[in-house]
Parts: sequence; C-alpha cells; structure tokens
Amino acid sequence: MERDYGNEIDSLRAQMERLQGETAAQLEKLSGMVASLLPNSPPAEKLERVHVMRGMHPDERLSDMMEELCRKTEETGADGLVTYLGVYNSGGRQSNWIRNAVPAGELLSLIESGVAGKVLSCIGNADRLSILLEILRGPKTVAKLVEKCGFGSTGQVYHHMKPLLAADVIAEDAQQKGVYVIRPRKVQGIIMLLAGISDMVDETYTQGAGETPEA
Repeated sequence: MERDYGNEIDSLRAQMERLQGETAAQLEKLSGMVASLLPNSPPAEKLERVHVMRGMHPDERLSDMMEELCRKTEETGADGLVTYLGVYNSGGRQSNWIRNAVPAGELLSLIESGVAGKVLSCIGNADRLSILLEILRGPKTVAKLVEKCGFGSTGQVYHHMKPLLAADVIAEDAQQKGVYVIRPRKVQGIIMLLAGISDMVDETYTQGAGETPEA
C-alpha cells in the first residue's frame, strides 16, 4: 500500500500547531503564576493617568482594594487616595479605626496649615515619646512614669506631660485620680504615625516608588 506522505505531513503539521497552542497557553498561565509570586513586581494596567497595580498582597481582598483605589484615583482626578484600618488593645483598653479613600490632598494640607508641624513638635521629643509609649501600654501614674522612663523627678514628668495634655493627647483618667491615659480617639493617630515611620524605614511594602511601572 502506497503511503500518502502529503496527508501525513498535513496531519503532523496540525498536531504541531495544536501542541504549540497548548504550550503557549500553559506558558502564559505559568508566567502569571510566577509574576504573582515575585516580590516588588506586580503587573499593572495603564489608565490615562494612573497605573492599576495588581497582586500587591497575598490576600486577594487587599489586592482588590488596591485596584479599586487606583481606579477611583483615576476617576476622581485626585493625586492619591489612602485607606487604612487597625486595632490596638493594651492595658484593658481597645481602639479600632477604619477610613476609606481619604484624599491625599487633605493629608498634605495638614503641612500647609501648620497642623502637622505643631503635632510633630508636640510629641517629637524622646522623653515625651517615652511617656506616650508607657501610657499606651497601660494607664500610669506620674510616679510610675518616673520609674519606667528613668526620670529624676516627678517635676520632669510633669514638664514633658504639659504639651501632651495641652494637645489633648493624654488626659487624667476620669475613674482614677492621678492616673493618666491616652485619649481613646488619639490612639489610632499615634499608631498610624508609627506605621508611617515604619514605611519610611522599610520600603518592602511600597510599589511604584520613583518610577511608574509600565503596563
């Protein structure tokens, strides 16, 4: 029986094309999986102004929130939007907070108005920060602050507490005379300020700094 080499070649060519298509699909899928695992290199979709960053966090819910913020930043024409939430529980007291899509312009305006400078100068002192740290860990008397913070006298503690009291960051506990606590609604501000400092020191969780990634 004479072989039909033409048909055999056509059949082999069809098989090769099918295999190439399947291989390309598998390679594309594998490439996406690898890209999602690589740190600091999430894929991005370029809009008119903003790059929509994808896969920035192992938790898909957080990555979806990031994509939503990017798209909303594009839609509103804002310079940027910030979402944050947290919980802090210490010394028998708990604070919870959540804010969504806060315009970055509003935050930057705190510098222009001088509010940021006043707040930072109020707490930007090693002794005051030591006092804040101890009171964050739990309500404290002045005598206890002398002991924990290494002050030489109660007068030193009162001296550093004065601006914190004036700024309403700390206050005397209404239930315990002579015991000082952080104002409940000021806790999140202190924790988030420290979170910002942490990001300035460690850039691990920041993407797109300096140069905007290509799509």
